Amino acid sequence: MTIAHHPGLENLMSCSAGSMPEAFAAVMASHIGMCPVCRMELVLMHDIGVELFSSLAPSPLAGKIPIMAMHRAEAETGGNAAPGRSPDGLTAGGMPVILVQYAGDELDKVAWRRLAPGVQHFPIALSAGAKGNLRLLKIAAGRAIPAHGHRGSELTLVLRGSFRDETGLYGVGDVADHFDETEHQPVADPEGGCVCLVASEKKFRFKSVVAKLFQPFTGL
Repeated sequence: MTIAHHPGLENLMSCSAGSMPEAFAAVMASHIGMCPVCRMELVLMHDIGVELFSSLAPSPLAGKIPIMAMHRAEAETGGNAAPGRSPDGLTAGGMPVILVQYAGDELDKVAWRRLAPGVQHFPIALSAGAKGNLRLLKIAAGRAIPAHGHRGSELTLVLRGSFRDETGLYGVGDVADHFDETEHQPVADPEGGCVCLVASEKKFRFKSVVAKLFQPFTGL
């Protein structure tokens, strides 16, 4: 697995500081489990943060933010995987380890819900009071998500297959880091389709009238 697209530095810093919203932290934790480059970057940031704030009294975190300790331990031990999981942070069924308790351990056995022809999703519940949305998104081969913009940030991690949009081609382990000014239309790989983990700050800003009409029913 060769990862070409990584999250922005500001997201790594926010993740290291423990200040990232829960939905986005889940995507970051999943990517970090798959990406040795970002895993080591996070370890470095963590060590710098410890030195800078070692004299401050600890404060409790609000919400159930995914913990990065397991990724730090892997980096320090050379990335040795625990029994039942692969070295890339995924289960044998392709599911990020941190999501197993919410979505099961196999992508093929997720209780997918139909959104549109060739498009399915699985919403993942967040902690009470957490902002944003987190979902698994499955797009059939050659299918596209309607063109849209964003009302805030969006972080997308490819778990299987690939997709292409106006910003490039994204394969397994890649992260598409989009902001509110981004307008794009993701199209899944014409042969294998695509399965992604998507965190969004707010609902999409669709350009199509039809997509806008169905938005209250899809939750996108």
